[in-house]
Amino acid sequence: MQSLFESIEEWFHDLLADLIVSNLNTMFTAVNERTGSIATEVGKTPQGWNPGIFSMVRNLSNTVIVPIAGLIITFVLCYELISMINDRNNMHEFETYVFFKWVFKGGIAVYLLSHTFDIVMAVFDVGQYVVNGALSAIGGNTAIDISSVTANFEAVMEDMCVGDLLTLAIETFLMSFGMQIVSMLITVVIVARMIEIYLYVSISPIPFATFTNHEWGQIGNNYVRGLVALAFQGFFIMVIVGIYSVLVNQLSVATDLMGALVVIAAYTVVLCFALFKTGSISKSIFNAH
Repeated sequence: MQSLFESIEEWFHDLLADLIVSNLNTMFTAVNERTGSIATEVGKTPQGWNPGIFSMVRNLSNTVIVPIAGLIITFVLCYELISMINDRNNMHEFETYVFFKWVFKGGIAVYLLSHTFDIVMAVFDVGQYVVNGALSAIGGNTAIDISSVTANFEAVMEDMCVGDLLTLAIETFLMSFGMQIVSMLITVVIVARMIEIYLYVSISPIPFATFTNHEWGQIGNNYVRGLVALAFQGFFIMVIVGIYSVLVNQLSVATDLMGALVVIAAYTVVLCFALFKTGSISKSIFNAH
């Protein structure tokens, strides 16, 4: 009877040990994939990230938003002309150059409207250049590899009792589940940024139609600041990933595996929350609201 209990205990011991090793090997797989692909994702322009969505957004902008932008240009130019007349004492002090100035503003407004997408894409081309430059400068590896120390840890587990192994199995399972959630949140940050970019791009003709007027031009100015903030958000994301890379690669896993895993998990959670802050930081720096 005693040998039966010993056999069951040994079987349960081996089962828990295998479960712990499996949890350790797969704990950071999803996070490694997401952090490793961040540079590729944030370095893409709107048309490169998803050509299908970009085509749909551009078609909506051309067919729905551009006519409205044309009406806004008409209103802004009429308002500008009335303002010019009033500024010249109801045409009592009217000068010919004022009319040419008004025509010139109208030409600029039409030109900006007809080249809105080119200008918007140029902003994100600059953002892509900055992100790629940051990737080259950082050059870090964000992958967390603990497979080299699991073999040594298996030897340690041989001397552990079933109760300790059960506790360790629960801990590694919870950490693995938490890392899956963090991985999904990282995906949410990247995808949410691109959706925000598409929303900005879809409405671009309307703010561009306001540039030629001093009062209404604040709409266009703030819109451009928002575009630049979105483009440079990718740079801030790369800086955070670079910091994460340095922290992870400086950490020694071999000496205290569980302690190192807890610290790595904490770093990864901080990475996730920092990524959520990049949008507000970028908008604050470029005064976009």
